[in-house]
Amino acid sequence: MGILSSLYTGVSGLTAQGEALGVIGDNIANANTIGFKASRAEVQEDIIAKNLKGILGGNQIGRGVKIGAVNPILVQGNVDSTEKVTDLAISGDGYFKVMGSDGESFTRDGSFHFDREGYLVTNDNQKVQGFTTDEKGKIVNKTGDIKFPRALIPAKGTTEIKIDLNLDSRVEPTKKFDLKDPYATSHYSTGIEMFDTQGNKHLVSYFFNKVDDRKWEYKGLVDGKEVMGSKEGELAQVIAGRLEFTVDGKLDKQEVTDSAFNFKGGALQDQKIKLSFGDDISSGGKGLDGTKQYGKGSDLISWNQNGSAAGTITGLSFNDEGTLTAVYSNGAAQDLAQISIAKFENPEALFKVGNNRLKESRDSGGAALGAPKAAGRGSIYAKSLERSTVDLATEFVNMIQNQRGFQANAKTITTTDELLNEVIQLKR
Repeated sequence: MGILSSLYTGVSGLTAQGEALGVIGDNIANANTIGFKASRAEVQEDIIAKNLKGILGGNQIGRGVKIGAVNPILVQGNVDSTEKVTDLAISGDGYFKVMGSDGESFTRDGSFHFDREGYLVTNDNQKVQGFTTDEKGKIVNKTGDIKFPRALIPAKGTTEIKIDLNLDSRVEPTKKFDLKDPYATSHYSTGIEMFDTQGNKHLVSYFFNKVDDRKWEYKGLVDGKEVMGSKEGELAQVIAGRLEFTVDGKLDKQEVTDSAFNFKGGALQDQKIKLSFGDDISSGGKGLDGTKQYGKGSDLISWNQNGSAAGTITGLSFNDEGTLTAVYSNGAAQDLAQISIAKFENPEALFKVGNNRLKESRDSGGAALGAPKAAGRGSIYAKSLERSTVDLATEFVNMIQNQRGFQANAKTITTTDELLNEVIQLKR
């Protein structure tokens, strides 16, 4: 009797509409879940149970409905700014890769933090993966756990000093330098800091004397208590040299005539330091960058050196390239790692494992790791989080539709029940 099949058709409708309501309920429950992607229940016809014209086609009676698939809608969620330095958001395609006791998984939830061992982890203690750096702070194509070192970074002795100044061409070469009274017997003096190989800072005072037209001599002095073989209270010479200029004030030659950086405290003796006053012409330069001799007061324009003391981390931050940079107590900054982004050929087929994480499946394809913005991968936003894509207004409209669909299918069953009751009453 065909009337009996309508019962099963109605039951399939109740099942499908109930499961669809479950999807809607899950979306609403996750309306504030970071990085959550709303899903949609896609309903399809279940089976064809009867064909009135056999193999000729047409006039088919359906036998209900089923949920064909529940697919995530992979649209971009709103990216909101936060004040937490370890909050990261992906704008575009891709997922963060994390590792835990159950292996690798992937997430769009960038609410990370550092654990007590220094690892960057998720809220369920999965370790975030990224590209590591070499000893010079250069990002290399090697993935691993992102971690910041808690140990001291080593001191770095100065190997290069660059000084850019102007020496007054108007002074007369009348002064003869005296080590015991350097300030009164020099035409110009300035102080430059440097570091020995133990990371101790030393102030080197440079004294300049004009000895002839366009020719100058300089000497670098430090307190004798800092230098091997010298006495406290006396000045000790650590470097000396000559400078020559062209008739238009450009640096023509520079020469170091004496160098003896022999600091105490266990530092390397005869520390080799390259002292540069600019691109002198005799060495192939143009004399335009660096020290000059013009008719204006002698003055230090700029200086820099490449040494540093030992230091500890005082701050950590991500930039919008996903690079983690550490700032140290000695003023140095160094890149530690870069967030990696995983891209899939079919991200809709990723398998949910809870805690905002997904795993790759056979249909999703393998994870292709790369840097942010590379090969179609999304961008990283620091101090930001991606919000859920759930639209509550849309979900409530869908809820009403599925609720009415559920009620209509229930009505099919009750109506069929009344008809069956009529059939039973025939035997009276």
